[in-house]
Amino acid sequence: MSSRQQEKERRRQERLAREQAEARAAGRRKRLQMVVGGALASLLLAGAIVGIVVGVSGGDDGPRRSGGDGTAAVQLPAQQITDVREAAEAAGCELRTVAYAGAGHEDRQFKPSDYNSNPPTSGTHTPDWYEDGIYEPGDTSELGKLVHSLEHGRINIQYAPGTSPETVAQLEALYDELQGGYHLLLYENATDMEFAVAATAWTQLLGCPRMNDKVFDAIRTFRNRYIDKGPERVP
Repeated sequence: MSSRQQEKERRRQERLAREQAEARAAGRRKRLQMVVGGALASLLLAGAIVGIVVGVSGGDDGPRRSGGDGTAAVQLPAQQITDVREAAEAAGCELRTVAYAGAGHEDRQFKPSDYNSNPPTSGTHTPDWYEDGIYEPGDTSELGKLVHSLEHGRINIQYAPGTSPETVAQLEALYDELQGGYHLLLYENATDMEFAVAATAWTQLLGCPRMNDKVFDAIRTFRNRYIDKGPERVP
């Protein structure tokens, strides 16, 4: 083979070697990208699953206490009325003192017909109770525990099923406004009450057939008048 042919063959072999090396390097890069991409996808999927689980469970088994959900951005009408009766009348709400119906304890399921008002304000109830907080719909199904919370001097703010998310957000903002939810419960009513929004204390009822801006003053003044007035003081 002539020198010229040898040189040509050498260059061809070098070119083939470079192409093979480049192909191997490209293959390694592709495999690395697949591994990294798969790892990232797994991390994203795991994060999504955790987010879903936390979102569904609320992060724990109890109610939310207050804040942390954008309620600070919700603007509520400033308080105009400080007298509970004037505030209730201005909002078109019913303010009623309900006859005392007892305070016994029974370990059973209670229903609305067991009480002398809807929502109830006193009467026989379960030995345990719901803690203060904001509850998701369906999380306060035991009526006897709600009545027991009233015996401890709590104010129970409740809204009818089907209430708009905007109104619920406003009620949550109101909850936060009232000393960060001190001795308050906020939840969706499950007794088929006739009111759009109601607040209850021990033997006291504020029932509002329609939600309007004046209802906030009605709840504010009701809370100020009747909080910690139950026969049992529990911190």
